[in-house]
Amino acid sequence: MSTSRHLLATTCLAGVLAAGVADAAEVNVYSGRHYDTDAELYENFTAETGITVNLIEGNAEELVERIKAEGANSPADVLITVDAGRLYRADQEGLFQPVQSAVLNERIPAEFRHPDGHWFGYTTRMRVIYYNKDTIDPALVQTYEDLTRPELAGEVCLRSGSNIYNLSLLGSLIEHHGEAAARDWAAGVVANFARPPEGGDTDQIKGVGTGQCGVAVANHYYYVRLMTSDDPADQAVVESTGIVFPNQDGPDQDGRGAHVNISGAGVVANAPNRDNAVAFLEYLSSPSAQTYFIAGNNEFPTVEGVEWENPYLAELGAMDVKRDTVPVAVFGTHQQLAQVIMDEVGWK
Repeated sequence: MSTSRHLLATTCLAGVLAAGVADAAEVNVYSGRHYDTDAELYENFTAETGITVNLIEGNAEELVERIKAEGANSPADVLITVDAGRLYRADQEGLFQPVQSAVLNERIPAEFRHPDGHWFGYTTRMRVIYYNKDTIDPALVQTYEDLTRPELAGEVCLRSGSNIYNLSLLGSLIEHHGEAAARDWAAGVVANFARPPEGGDTDQIKGVGTGQCGVAVANHYYYVRLMTSDDPADQAVVESTGIVFPNQDGPDQDGRGAHVNISGAGVVANAPNRDNAVAFLEYLSSPSAQTYFIAGNNEFPTVEGVEWENPYLAELGAMDVKRDTVPVAVFGTHQQLAQVIMDEVGWK
């Protein structure tokens, strides 16, 4: 976010606080998403409804703390963030209120929303496996469970054990296999580490492409960013790296599908513009908004039946991938246990 844009948003919200009242033609959005194309979404919402979007962008944890500090006088109407685990954390802090919307319940499948309407998922992303084409046989890494194979000793790169994406992945394994098996899996992955966890998702993929690692796990859209980069070094990484969508149907596979997470949003508990906030959430589930999400960050829509095309996802073969349908809310309910397991097995 540019400094001028951030200051403008902050000034708008400061004015709301000073006045002590809400403007009937605005909605105040705190967003942990950092994609420039989201701005077009907000502009279209304003064009369609006449409701001005006042935007504050920041780190998800910082936004949660800000809303808590602002208390009952917070101008925040909507909180947007990525990963069901982060939505769970915000909800545990009492930041969301229930929303009963026939539009949202009809459009967004139950597995992508809070059972009581505290938050709703608008995009999905897959956490997939990458391998070095020169050193790793892809047959060895067809499932998440394969990451513990002894043949992969010294080959696996992942982010830290406190990273929310990895906690949610482990939460899904707890849901599918139980605590003991999930602990064994985490310990087996740690035993196969090529290096101590470091960096973000892109760093894991680059580690594979440059030969520092044989195998890594990262969200699919980070790979697409490398595919579309003009940097020759990024293109070299793409050339050297293969991608596996895990746990598809086939011999020796658990066919539950690739692990799926969401970005989502909820209405803040003390929202001064509640009706506008609900209208904003309903707009995010509209076909036009869903197509913006797809183009903006190469994610997938949560709303079924939306007509869309994405040449990069098509090139990866991602269009027809089988995806895990476990309710994403369980990633939050298993989050504390997942962190305990990570700590116990030494996944730093």
